[in-house]
Amino acid sequence: MRAFLILVTLTCLADAQHQALMDYLERRLLAIEDRISVWHEQTNRYATELREFKQQMVAQIETLDKDKETLRTDLDSVGTRVDRVEREMDYLETQNGAQPCVDVDDKLVEQQVTVVKEKNKAKYAKATDCRDMISSIKAMKILKRVGGPKGMWTKDVGSSSGKVYVFNGTDEDTIYEFGSVRDFTISQGTSMAKTVKLPSPWRGSGHTVYNNHAYYVKEGKELRLMKYNLRNGSVADSAVFPVQDHVPVYSLTPETVIDLAADEEGLWAIYATKETERHISLAKMDANTLDIEQMWDTPCPRENAEAAFIICGTVYVVYNTALPSRSRVQCVFDVSDMVTNDDAPLVYFPKRYGSHSSLKYNPLEQLIYAWDDGYQILYKLAMKKKLEV
Repeated sequence: MRAFLILVTLTCLADAQHQALMDYLERRLLAIEDRISVWHEQTNRYATELREFKQQMVAQIETLDKDKETLRTDLDSVGTRVDRVEREMDYLETQNGAQPCVDVDDKLVEQQVTVVKEKNKAKYAKATDCRDMISSIKAMKILKRVGGPKGMWTKDVGSSSGKVYVFNGTDEDTIYEFGSVRDFTISQGTSMAKTVKLPSPWRGSGHTVYNNHAYYVKEGKELRLMKYNLRNGSVADSAVFPVQDHVPVYSLTPETVIDLAADEEGLWAIYATKETERHISLAKMDANTLDIEQMWDTPCPRENAEAAFIICGTVYVVYNTALPSRSRVQCVFDVSDMVTNDDAPLVYFPKRYGSHSSLKYNPLEQLIYAWDDGYQILYKLAMKKKLEV
């Protein structure tokens, strides 16, 4: 009997626990259903809001596309007008050029007698019958960008080897030699170049390569010119440039104290001193011995000058502004007195990137090798004959 009562009691307890568990599960399911219902409502609301937002964005994008087309049309119109204005300005600059940079001060007037008697008393004896002078810049070609903002690149002016030499920077000691302009153009950086290690760093960007020799100014306090044989890798000669109290030759390129150049006549040095601080001076040099053959004081100011080049014994000084704009040849000096500023055309260079740190003329190609903010540029020149004055 007792066992039966125990069994009945356990059965009742089991039924009660089962019912409680079922009630609990039912309540949980109802709560989950309520949450699912809320999530469903929220999802529907979010979907509706997303569709409305999408429609608004589509409308905004369509409006922006219309505004974009309108803006593009306006910009094309402005670009056309700017091009027209630039062409008109170029025409006006050609027709009404700026006055030549001839700045005569009292100091220069006082020195005039000395200059005539000492420096210019002997008429320059031309080594060739070259009578070419620049007429205009026919074309420009940007080859690539190698190196820093300032440097120099050129071909060997006195040789037909076709080799190209790159002097990167203003105080380095390694020249990069390429077999041709094409090799230089297709090379990844300087990967195709032969490196030439100089015995001493150079100074500025006024170097030149002439008859298989590199001519440069040695870094240091004194103005020592170095002549380096590129064939056998040795110093062929060196000499101290015989001027005192030198100053940078171009105010916009202060790193260059002497700008060496080579043309049909041979080797030249463009420089400046405190004695003629406001103006640029010129010297004809013996390329073999580095001796000075003759010297001139030019009327070309240093102020706002960035570089210069020489063609047939005529110096063309290129000017710019502190905030780089369009470079222009605004002062010339001819050692044979066949060209004056009045005779020389006012030549403007095409728009580029910054300002020239070097300009090197190659008479065999009638090209100028220019370095502009790390870009290597070729300028093709249109030439004409000098007129006797």
